Amino acid sequence: MKIDKVMVIGAGQMGSGIAQVMAQAGKDVILQDLKDNFVNRGIQKIEQNLAKQVDKGKIDEEQKEATMLRIKPSTEIASAKEADIVIEAAVENMEVKKNVFARLDDLAPPHAILATNTSSLPITEIAATTKRADKVIGMHFMNPVPVMKLVEVIRGLATSDEVSDAVYDLAKQLNKTPVEVNDFPGFVSNRVLMPMINEAIYTVYEGVASPEDVDKVMQLGMNHPMGPLTLADFIGLDTCLYIMETLHEGFGDDKYRPCPLLRKYVKAGWLGRKTGRGFYVYDT
Repeated sequence: MKIDKVMVIGAGQMGSGIAQVMAQAGKDVILQDLKDNFVNRGIQKIEQNLAKQVDKGKIDEEQKEATMLRIKPSTEIASAKEADIVIEAAVENMEVKKNVFARLDDLAPPHAILATNTSSLPITEIAATTKRADKVIGMHFMNPVPVMKLVEVIRGLATSDEVSDAVYDLAKQLNKTPVEVNDFPGFVSNRVLMPMINEAIYTVYEGVASPEDVDKVMQLGMNHPMGPLTLADFIGLDTCLYIMETLHEGFGDDKYRPCPLLRKYVKAGWLGRKTGRGFYVYDT
């Protein structure tokens, strides 16, 4: 199964990163979002990332320009009719994703693979909204996409071997390391990571230590490159809460119960870096 033309739904941090690595691997890319300013912001982010790579000597100006020329902006989901694979990187909400996949099922050509970059939601449930469940798969990139090597490849109940192999090979073409994961809440990455972050938040909530000291313990004592609370702010506390709720609902186990302090911060609009305040305060 040959994949030459890629459409990415969602031009935010994840979507623009996916579009960038696809274009750098020589793929023609359609980057789609609801509004022109969303798409333009994503394109600008890609250009900034590539400019940094030029400054560091990783690519030259000619490679940068060639990459940018491979990316076509769009505000029309109907652009899916041109794609060999569509990768959805919209908001982490099941109803939104179901709506997107139902529309893609009608618009994308019959051979096209429909992939989701979901970090925790069931692939099988998303696939059930389409008439091509065998061609629906999870392709979970890590943030920031141009830097992080891992891609979780998540098969739904009906995902075919051919589609799984094609996505696995595509990840390798991007110079990523694909890991096949079964369709369980949170997959592997967030099933392990988010409870650790949640427990770190509990230590602050219970007055065991300050956010700074919790992070120092994990960095200096456990050799983590980033403390769990700094990481939570980077991911977005609303995203952390949503994933914890998905784990809690999916497994029905109270060990996944979100910390009340996490809920409180999200209700206050303290979502981390993107709002200027979370467990730490940032310049906006």
